[in-house]
Amino acid sequence: MSDRRSALEQCAKQLIVWNQHPSGSYVACPLFANYAYGWLRDGTFIAYAMDLSGEYESSERFYGWVDRVLSRKADIVEKLLAKKEAQQWIDRSEFLGTRFHLDGRDDDGEWGHFQLDGYGTWLWGLTQHIRLTGRTELLDRFRGSIELTLRYVTAFWPWPNFDCWEENPDYVHPSTLACLYGGLMAIGELEGRGDLLETAEEIKRFLAGNCVHNGTFVKSVVHRDGSWQPVLPGVDANLMWLVEPFRVFEPGEPVMEATLERIRNELVRDGGMHRYVEDTYYGGGSWLLLTGWYGWVLAGLGDLDGAARCLAWMEDHADELGRLPEQVPVGLLHEEAYRDWQTRWGEPAVPLLWSHAMYLVLSANLKRA
Repeated sequence: MSDRRSALEQCAKQLIVWNQHPSGSYVACPLFANYAYGWLRDGTFIAYAMDLSGEYESSERFYGWVDRVLSRKADIVEKLLAKKEAQQWIDRSEFLGTRFHLDGRDDDGEWGHFQLDGYGTWLWGLTQHIRLTGRTELLDRFRGSIELTLRYVTAFWPWPNFDCWEENPDYVHPSTLACLYGGLMAIGELEGRGDLLETAEEIKRFLAGNCVHNGTFVKSVVHRDGSWQPVLPGVDANLMWLVEPFRVFEPGEPVMEATLERIRNELVRDGGMHRYVEDTYYGGGSWLLLTGWYGWVLAGLGDLDGAARCLAWMEDHADELGRLPEQVPVGLLHEEAYRDWQTRWGEPAVPLLWSHAMYLVLSANLKRA
């Protein structure tokens, strides 16, 4: 391993350690005001990267934070379940939040209320931590928050909610369903719970039966005129989650293979991965975490050269301090929008801990390949 790669790995771990709040939460980005919060989704993948790096104490502190945050939500979930049973209207603002203050307080804003991906993801991540450390006692320690989450996602997984980009709240998203499948399967397999495995299989059947259009999975679907229809028929890079890490489908299955090929053809430009063709956020630049994710998928397919190129591309976009941004203006999809976002919010977020996490995840996969 080159000295530069070793230095960037060490930088990634150090940045994550420095930006873990005493509560255990990870800040998404310490220098970007709108990201100065903790997300279940981002945090789980950061914790997973720390687990792969042997930093188990850091990861466990994060899951302790999640447990404390969710343990305070029991009354909310009970009210939601009662309203659902009574077929009463539930406003988006009533659902569990998407992001939290680092000390665990709720965010009072309207940022993506009712977004389920993080709730499935943290269950998956916790099981990875347990498998890597052997600390099965955490299942008892976190039992309340685990069961609360399971009841919540089991009840509401088919409902439209915000996607992982905090967009499109009126639709159902395969990427979100992948996260829920992954969490249910992980706990179900670890504890031998047939009810969870069956719900996961129901989600898989829904994906295969309702989320495919012209031979590939689509970004989002909506229930209209008595059936599920593609409302955003294009692909999104987050469809990679159907393969890695949640393994809803194997990459060699025809529809998954065609989806990955379409992602490569439409969203990989100049070595970097974009979110989706219509993306105007900072002009629709190349995302480092998604490029790392693509490398993770390629490594799983046995394309180690392709995976290594993704890692090298990420390295090429580290700044002089070794920090990785969320995205870079390479191969912009909508160049005029980049200037608008610069004026509104300044430069893209840096350092983004999720980008550093995906660098560590991809590096670890290449080392063990």
